[in-house]
Amino acid sequence: MSQAAESSWGGGNYHNIATTRRASSSSSDPLERVVRLASGSAVVIFSMSTCCMCHAVKRLFCGMGVHPTVYELDQDPKGKEMEKALSRLLGNSPGVPVVFIGGKLIGAMDRVMASHINGTLVPLLKEAGALWL
Repeated sequence: MSQAAESSWGGGNYHNIATTRRASSSSSDPLERVVRLASGSAVVIFSMSTCCMCHAVKRLFCGMGVHPTVYELDQDPKGKEMEKALSRLLGNSPGVPVVFIGGKLIGAMDRVMASHINGTLVPLLKEAGALWL
């Protein structure tokens, strides 16, 4: 677990991608690594520890009672490669935060907030087993 586990935002599981066993397969393709990590938990956030939008999305989920698995890309030696892979997945959207729910790409902050506002986020979280309300 990375140093970020002691973060003050509360909740969530932080992982240093380099030390995550699931990520240590023989594949060096950053996109395959992203997909593998994203499918490992009900809610996964790829983040940068100094990004204010990343902090906001983590606070949103924490406030809802969801404890996401968070991968801080800036604390991993291969984080830049993974950030580029995430940017390719998103098209022209900013690289982080990137949220996966139930192994499915939700998107960056704009998509998460739109889903929250239009009422589709909670059903997604329930379906993934991240929320039991």
